[in-house]
Amino acid sequence: MLLLLGMCRKANRLGCGHDAAVEAIRQGRASMCLLSSDSSERLKAEIHREIKMNNREVAVYVLESTMQEIGHATGLRSAVLSINDDGFAKSADRLVNTNDGRKTNVK
Repeated sequence: MLLLLGMCRKANRLGCGHDAAVEAIRQGRASMCLLSSDSSERLKAEIHREIKMNNREVAVYVLESTMQEIGHATGLRSAVLSINDDGFAKSADRLVNTNDGRKTNVK
């Protein structure tokens, strides 16, 4: 998963951080949001609220990776990421559901 996030970042299809993820959700560019394992409950609730308020269908997953591990892969330490490309999001979905992450739809 971390390798995919690095490729996504290089392709400029990854929103790193709270502000970038929220903006991608509001503009309808986010296909998926990923949260680090050490992200706060408040952040998880806020991402879910943004998705609901903007009537978006965005998958949200909590990964097993920490902010530090995500930062090593992407170059930016962040608790929340938005994948802003359907192809990358489908690849990430397959990875999350098979081996790397814990599928956790925020409700």
